[in-house]
Amino acid sequence: MSFSIRKAVDDDARFLPAIERSAGQAFRSVPELAWVADDGVMSVDAHRACIATRTCWVAVDEQGRVVGFLSAQRCGQDLHILEMSVAHDRQGRGLGRRLLSAAYDDARASGLSGLTLTTFRTIAWNAPFYEKSGFYMLPSDMPDARLAAVLREEAQAGFPPRVTLRNAVRCSGLKEVFGEAFFKKLQRTPPF
Repeated sequence: MSFSIRKAVDDDARFLPAIERSAGQAFRSVPELAWVADDGVMSVDAHRACIATRTCWVAVDEQGRVVGFLSAQRCGQDLHILEMSVAHDRQGRGLGRRLLSAAYDDARASGLSGLTLTTFRTIAWNAPFYEKSGFYMLPSDMPDARLAAVLREEAQAGFPPRVTLRNAVRCSGLKEVFGEAFFKKLQRTPPF
């Protein structure tokens, strides 16, 4: 079966919460995170906001059914991924990588500096998946204020500790890749 990736349209928003619920079923295999399968999902209105700013992509099957999505928002020079989900029965077919690629290409064409997200560190389809897709983990003591606020909100919502990841879209040096705080720390650190 072949799939295509396209920008989401307003009518797609109504399908996205069900896809996120379906994707969440994978967490049932992780006892300490099984509750995620029953947790809340992004609202239709939140997806519509992403669609309105053209920061939502969908994976569509041959019959035109939406089977996956990536919803994001622009935050300064970054595109922050709010949620990426592929229907449980469609996982393992490369759709997540293709959705990431579409977001990356769009961020690059828009002159943004990177993609960011927060996720679980050890779950195979979370941080390890993103790292294989070109993301790198930001040091836990150095997320920028925006990402630190996201981590606090997630902790207040009951999530166990999560990590922040970044994929540099355009890179002109250490400051852009690792952030100002990391660069300053690097300058203060003796070489030996």
